Amino acid sequence: MNPSLKLALVVLIALEISFTQVWTVNVALIVISLVILGLNRIHIRTLVWLTVVPLFFASALIWSLMLRGNATPHFLIVLFTRMFVYVYLGATFTQTTVPLELTRSLEQNAKLPAKFAYGFLAAFNLFPKIKAEVATVHAAAMMRGQVLHFWSPQLYFKVILTAMNWSDQLASAMMSHGFVEWAPRTYAINVPLRTRDWVIFGASLLLVQIGLFIGLP
Repeated sequence: MNPSLKLALVVLIALEISFTQVWTVNVALIVISLVILGLNRIHIRTLVWLTVVPLFFASALIWSLMLRGNATPHFLIVLFTRMFVYVYLGATFTQTTVPLELTRSLEQNAKLPAKFAYGFLAAFNLFPKIKAEVATVHAAAMMRGQVLHFWSPQLYFKVILTAMNWSDQLASAMMSHGFVEWAPRTYAINVPLRTRDWVIFGASLLLVQIGLFIGLP
C-alpha cells in the first residue's frame, strides 16, 4: 500500500475510535494489527515490548478509574482496548513502512515540501547518532566522577547542542549537493499511487464505519 495513504488511514482510524465507544471494533482492529504484524514476521521481543508497556499504563488507568467509582464497565473496556489499538496500529505502520519510501511518498504523493520531507528523514536517521552521543556524554561524565542519570537535564542539554551543530552541517551538505528550496525537482525513484491503494484505503475505512454502526456497543 502507498505509504502516504497508509499513514492517512492509520491516523483517520485512530482519530475516529477516539470519539467512539464501540469496544468490538477496537478488538477487531487489535486482531487485524496482530495478524499483519505476524505476516511481516515482527520480532517476538518487539511484540512483547509493544504489549507489556501499554498493558502497564492501561491497567494503571483502569485501576485509577475503578477506585474513583464513576466509570461503567463498558467505558473501562473501551479505554483498555483503545490504548492497545493505538499502539498496535502505530506498530503496524512503522514495521511495514520504509522511512525512505515514506519520505519519497510524502514529497511526491502528499505534495509535502521537500525541506520538510527530507528534514523528517534526516531526523529519523540521526536517532542512532543521538543514542551514541548520549552514551558518550554519559561516559565522559563518569570519567570526571559525575553521574548523569537518564533524567539529568545536563545530559540532554549537551546532546541538543551537538544536534544543532549536526543540523547546520546537514544543511550545508544538502546545499553542496544541489538542494535548492522551492526549486523544481526530478525523482530518481517514483512512488506510484495506484488504484489498488485507493481501493484498500476506501474499503478499510468503510469496514470501520460498518463496524462502528452495527457492532456491539
